[in-house]
Amino acid sequence: MKSRKGGLGKGLDALFDNRAPILESEENEKSNLSNDKNEDTATKVIYIDINQIKPNENQPRKHFNEEKIKELASSIIEHGIIQPLVLRKIDEKRYEIVAGERRWRAARAAGLERVPSIIRDFTDEENMIIAIIENMQREDLNSIEEAEGLRQMIETYGFTQEEVSKSVSKSRPYITNALRLLKLPEKIQEKLANGQISPGHGRALLVAKDKAYQEKLCDRIINEGLSVRKAEELANRFKSNKAVKTKKSKDVNILQVERDLKEIYGTKISIVNKGKKGLLKIEYYGEDELNRLIDLLKMAK
Repeated sequence: MKSRKGGLGKGLDALFDNRAPILESEENEKSNLSNDKNEDTATKVIYIDINQIKPNENQPRKHFNEEKIKELASSIIEHGIIQPLVLRKIDEKRYEIVAGERRWRAARAAGLERVPSIIRDFTDEENMIIAIIENMQREDLNSIEEAEGLRQMIETYGFTQEEVSKSVSKSRPYITNALRLLKLPEKIQEKLANGQISPGHGRALLVAKDKAYQEKLCDRIINEGLSVRKAEELANRFKSNKAVKTKKSKDVNILQVERDLKEIYGTKISIVNKGKKGLLKIEYYGEDELNRLIDLLKMAK
């Protein structure tokens, strides 16, 4: 198991320091460093050209509310950016956003040329985790963006669900339920992302385990305003009816053969027909019975 750097699951407070001095430029920062080498450079706030900044490609948040961006832009025009962006340096002239993409978008809309920033040296892994934590703590992600971010932590960076749970300060059941939503059909995931149905509705739809019915029930949830409880009830009813229908749909000739085989071998035998192929299931309830069945099968040669 990988060892994880501490502090990422404790929130974003460690990223910011309200007492950090605000510097006019990176050149001023270098000058200041020569005068005080003992000062922590990771907490200094400097102004970076907005055109030198690019969004984080691993940002789990894909949808930004344009109206809220405009509202934030108006606030920035009046009050400025209260909380600095957190960036990491890509090369001498470019920076990538670690935290604060919404502020960056609003700053561009407000016509700012430079934005207050804190430069931190984060790995790709830390960069991605912090982006997820920031958005989850501020409830900025929709349920599908959140699930995709959590899955990326597991599949791309090798986190266990326990490590994910600690990193984002969420319970194991929360992580499991979030990831389950990614099993839904893409059309339903889009409706979840757009807020047309809730995560509770999404989990209810998973019960049905039938893509066509899930999409049909999803439309009913939206059109009829069904509650999560009602959606669960309908999904469970469909699942039960489907199971009964499957059991009853077995060919009568196959059922007769199963009964004949049961009389011959003295145990339950099931035939599962899969077109031109199938399975013959013979049940036994102990080692002695298994040996008895083996002897009978040998005699049948």
